[in-house]
Amino acid sequence: MPFLTISFYNYRNLKNSRIDLAGREVYFVGENGQGKSNLLESLYYTAYGISFRTHTDSQIIRHGEKDFSVTALYDKAPGDTQQVRVIFENNKKRIEKNGKKINDRKELINTIPCILFCHDDMRFAIGDPEDRRFFIDQSLSLYDPTYIDDLRNYKKILKSRNTILKEHKYELLEIYDQQLVNFGLIVQSKRKKAIFQFNQIFGKLFEEVTGIENLKISYDPSWKEVPDGIAVRTPGFDEVLGHIKSRHEADKAMETSLSGPHRDKINFIKDGQLFVQTASTGQCRLISLILRVAQAVFYTQSTGMKPVLLMDDVLLELDPAKRTKITSLLPEYDQLFCTFLPGEPYENYRRETTKIFHVENGEWKEVSK
Repeated sequence: MPFLTISFYNYRNLKNSRIDLAGREVYFVGENGQGKSNLLESLYYTAYGISFRTHTDSQIIRHGEKDFSVTALYDKAPGDTQQVRVIFENNKKRIEKNGKKINDRKELINTIPCILFCHDDMRFAIGDPEDRRFFIDQSLSLYDPTYIDDLRNYKKILKSRNTILKEHKYELLEIYDQQLVNFGLIVQSKRKKAIFQFNQIFGKLFEEVTGIENLKISYDPSWKEVPDGIAVRTPGFDEVLGHIKSRHEADKAMETSLSGPHRDKINFIKDGQLFVQTASTGQCRLISLILRVAQAVFYTQSTGMKPVLLMDDVLLELDPAKRTKITSLLPEYDQLFCTFLPGEPYENYRRETTKIFHVENGEWKEVSK
C-alpha cells in the first residue's frame, strides 16, 4: 500500500504531528471546516507537488506562520519504504525524494499515482473547453511522462508565437509556424488516441449507472481535415502548415494564434447531439464521477499499476442507489481515501482493512472497530 504515514508542520489547520495511514481504505469523518479535505490535499500535494485547491503555495501555510512542510512515507514495493517531502520556506518550494532534491515535478508522476474525485470535477462536464482539455491532458500525463514535455514544448512555442504577433514581428512567423505544427500534431495525435481508448470505458460505465445508452466523448480538433485540391485527407505536417499560413491575416488582426490544440473541443455526445446542454445537474455530476472512474481504469490498463483513489465528499449529493452503483464500479486500487460527514452511512462501506478517523479542529482520532 503506498501511503504509510504523513507528517505535518504548519500545514493549514492540521496539528504538527504524524498520522498512521497503513490501511487499504482510510476514512476521514467530520463536520465541514475541520480538516478532512486538508488531509486529502496533503496526500495529493506529496504525490504531485501541487495542491488541487490553490495555485498559491503560500495559502497553505497556517495563519500567522511563515513556512510549512509535509512528509509522506510510502511503500514503493513490499519492504521498500521511501519518502517524499515538500518544504515551503522563504517563499520558495523544495521537493525532496529520499532526501534528494527534485528539480522537475514530472519526476513525481509515477511515485504515488493518485486519482482525485472532488466537487470541482463538475467543470469537466459543464465548464469551459479548456477544462475538458485539462482532464485529457492530465490522464495522458499520468502514464506518459513524454506527453508532459510534448505539451510544454507546444505551449512554449505558442506563447512565443503569440508574442511576435502582438509585437508585429511577422518576419519570424514562418519559423514559429513550423515548430507549432510539429509539436501540435504530436499533442493532437495523443489526445485522439486517448479519447478513443476512453470511449471504450466511459460509455459502458455511464450506462451501467444511469441506464442511458450511447453517451460518447467527442474530439473536435482545431486542425481538422484540410482540403487538398479535390480530395480531403487527414492533415499531415504540410497540410496543417498550409492551413496555419492561410490564417496569418486573421492571427495578425487578433494578435493571437487562432488555431491549434489549444483550441480543441471535447464534448459529450448522445445520438449525434450535445448531451450536457439538456442534461440534469445530477447527470452532469455523474459524468464527472464516471470520468474519474474511467481515468483510474485507463491508468491501470495503460500501466498495469493500481492507483490511489482520493474521494472528497463526492458521494454526498447522490441518492443511495447511485452511491451503491458508483462504489461497486470503483476500479481496483492500492489504497482508497474518503471524506464523510458524520451523518453519512460510511459504516456501510467499511471493510476489515478500513481505518476510520474522526477529524475535529485539525486533529484526528482513530475509531476502534
